[in-house]
Amino acid sequence: MQKRNNLTKILSVLLCAAMLFSCLAVFGFAEEDAFTIANPYEGIDWETTGRYKTALHSHTNASDGSISLRQSLERHYETGFDIVAVTDHGTLDMSWREPLGYNLIGKFLTAVGRNEGELDYLGDSGAFEKGMTYAVETRGGDDYLITGDGREILRVPFGTENNAVSVNAHVNSWFAEFKNNAPSDYRTAISGVDKAGGLSVINHPGEYTQARYELYTEDAYNDENLNYKYFINKFYGLITEFDSCLGIDINSKGDGRTRYDRKLWDILLTKAAADGETVLALATSDAHQLDKIDTGSTVVLANEKTSAALKTALQNGTFFPQSTCIGNYDELVAIAQGIKDLYGETDLYNELCGVIAAYEAERDEIEHSSDDGNVGASYSALDGAGYFAKQTRPAIDSLFVDDGENTIAVNSENALIVRWISDGKQFAVTKADEAVIDLDDYADAVGGYVRAEVFGEGGVVYTQAFMLNQEKATGSAKRTVDLGFMDFLFSLIDRYTKLLGRIVGNLFHK
Repeated sequence: MQKRNNLTKILSVLLCAAMLFSCLAVFGFAEEDAFTIANPYEGIDWETTGRYKTALHSHTNASDGSISLRQSLERHYETGFDIVAVTDHGTLDMSWREPLGYNLIGKFLTAVGRNEGELDYLGDSGAFEKGMTYAVETRGGDDYLITGDGREILRVPFGTENNAVSVNAHVNSWFAEFKNNAPSDYRTAISGVDKAGGLSVINHPGEYTQARYELYTEDAYNDENLNYKYFINKFYGLITEFDSCLGIDINSKGDGRTRYDRKLWDILLTKAAADGETVLALATSDAHQLDKIDTGSTVVLANEKTSAALKTALQNGTFFPQSTCIGNYDELVAIAQGIKDLYGETDLYNELCGVIAAYEAERDEIEHSSDDGNVGASYSALDGAGYFAKQTRPAIDSLFVDDGENTIAVNSENALIVRWISDGKQFAVTKADEAVIDLDDYADAVGGYVRAEVFGEGGVVYTQAFMLNQEKATGSAKRTVDLGFMDFLFSLIDRYTKLLGRIVGNLFHK
């Protein structure tokens, strides 16, 4: 009898303990969901690290730009750039002091009226058109700077835009004495840069894929479309096969061509998350004219302004793409809604609504005509001459990851909201001064990565992706199908088939 009573007491204690642990779990004392967060900015000392506004894609009249080198550099000075790459087609940037020794592409384009003016190099010193004096200095190795007005601009060595006579299969590269100008494809240029020890990026992919002509985000890069499925796999294969290919350009030259390339980036990141990889993103101006120079840029985080430090930062992904322009309808709607929810119907909210309405009207007009889908409406923080016209420009001051608490914090200035995105979907929006996200609160909404977009009236700044719970894929990398130079025909056929279908549909509905 005593034994039975003892057994009953033991069972009662165990039952009470089980109930206690259940209650603890209910009241939030259970172990937090486990996330492993890969922080691309880990190790950055935010107090001492320099922030360098960088132009990685610009043109002069040495190829198809309408401005001289001297005019371009003067505007880069005026708009606050610290580092500049001149990436003319058909050239290799060896010097700003004197002619390169070859400008066949430039001569051809001049003959057909695509550019004008004499090539205007800097010599050892001189003055810009508006009177500012400068001096050209070489500081060991490839470091080559222009000094003037108390500031310096560092030249990125060996800048070029490869595949000059290809159909928009454009690849920018730097740091390597390599250029490819024959009718060619992405692989030839990217592999050539890789072998020569340089870095490259796939420029404005929406132009090659023709995604820029889609009227709706849902249609762009939809992998149910065989054309887009092919290009998604091709770009992903090239980026993951060649470590020197950083990724893609996601916002350039007013965002008309790249308006859907953030979606492409998200698709590539989702694929990368499954393979233990990542894909970096850049923003550039691709400036051929003065008024485009400050449309897009890249803020590089480095301890010194040297070519070696720049290259390391680009390889490591310690930089922020930023743009003064946004041309994606769905993003503009989400930004406007976020501002309304968090701040009310402000002047900026009303300005965004005006852009959205203009976009809708233009899109509606295109839908009922034989025009292509190249919508021109976009939000811009620049005036008509290309100078910054807003009061403030958003910037990221620091960001921190706490693996133990599963949080990511973004500290910014001159910003209003932060949009948090995972697997191509916005899962949260926060005020910029309260931009701490707890992944445990969104466990059902986040996938293989998280990235942030910091928006203010002066434009947008993008973080690189924080990859989650990654394990490096084992086994050899799978090489994807790449049909080379002529595959641009796929996108052209796809585009004009859709256009023809729209025209025929409009005829039947009249």
